[in-house]
Amino acid sequence: MNIHEYQAKQLLSKYGVATLKGGVAYTPAEAARVAGELGGSVWVVKSQIHAGGRGKGTFKGDTSGKGGVRVVKTTDDVGETAKAMLGNVLVTHQTGPAGKEVKRVYIEQGCDIKRELYLGLLIDRATSRVTIMASTEGGVEIEEVAAKHPERILKAVVDPATGFQQFHGRQLAFGLGLEGGQINLAVKFIASLYKAFMELDASIIEINPLVVTGSGDILALDAKVNFDDNALYRHKDIEELRDESEEDPMELEAARHSLNYVKLDGNIGCMVNGAGLAMATMDIIKLYGSEPANFLDVGGGATKERVTTAFKLILSDPNVEGILVNIFGGIMRCDVIAEGVVAAAREVSLNVPLVVRLEGTNVELGKKIMAQSGLPIIAADNLADAAEKVVKAVKEAR
Repeated sequence: MNIHEYQAKQLLSKYGVATLKGGVAYTPAEAARVAGELGGSVWVVKSQIHAGGRGKGTFKGDTSGKGGVRVVKTTDDVGETAKAMLGNVLVTHQTGPAGKEVKRVYIEQGCDIKRELYLGLLIDRATSRVTIMASTEGGVEIEEVAAKHPERILKAVVDPATGFQQFHGRQLAFGLGLEGGQINLAVKFIASLYKAFMELDASIIEINPLVVTGSGDILALDAKVNFDDNALYRHKDIEELRDESEEDPMELEAARHSLNYVKLDGNIGCMVNGAGLAMATMDIIKLYGSEPANFLDVGGGATKERVTTAFKLILSDPNVEGILVNIFGGIMRCDVIAEGVVAAAREVSLNVPLVVRLEGTNVELGKKIMAQSGLPIIAADNLADAAEKVVKAVKEAR
């Protein structure tokens, strides 16, 4: 689960992470009022969407070239800037060409920036440990730094048995070229981030940029926090921060029915049980010359109703030109899958080729249910046969 920048800063500040004062606004008038309450002579107006690259982004229909993060010097300009952002669609390299509508802005005090650095915490799957990453290349996408200048990325791996230690922070602070009192500030800052990461069950915390001000303070100028969905039952307060308008509506609908669904850009819809089998199914579709339209794992204990929902979800994607159902029935019974597929196909008036490969528990009964349904279901003997048939059927349908 992802949250907005202002929400991330509110959470992190409770752990002692230094941030600038700011406030969220939903209207231009509210934005100007927030700026007045913050005081000062310089403010930053930030579009709040779940995507990076906002400062370099562009608004649809706006030829000014100004991005989604702007510095202004009067409260009137704060209101005008908010007006230019709110209700408009911001396109960044992470949103894709569709962009995302800005429904709120964050007004923050300006500051004297001397240096911009990068700091991030994530779980390294190879070591099963939290890794703290830092770089002198603040304000730049870390993937770009890793590709072009890997030597500029510093890493500190935290042993779960001992947790974060002072030497981790000092190691990173020295590597970033911090001096004097900045070193102690950096150690405290990183320790606070690590505590937040662990206690909030975060999967990523990214501060980019982490800034050193003219007076030597260390601040989080931006903040990105992602959470482990599987741990949200422990954090009802965090779950309430979810902004569903920022998420794909099809993926939200799938989650409500305990389905693991991710929309992709292809034309062959997939319904599979098991993540590994789903990945293999997508791979073999590509091998036979087409592209998967989704990842969809119905799970091992799917019911007829859940299968019906999954089928309807696939067909709600206008890009889908064919469907491949690939089920290996262990815990999941093939007859249940067959009943769900038949029920859904009848309910939605199936108008694209459907190929079904079943194997495992009650497979003969499942095949019988589909054969007697009277629907134009194409049976397959194995995975390769299924992929070949669905790709061929789609081409013929065109």
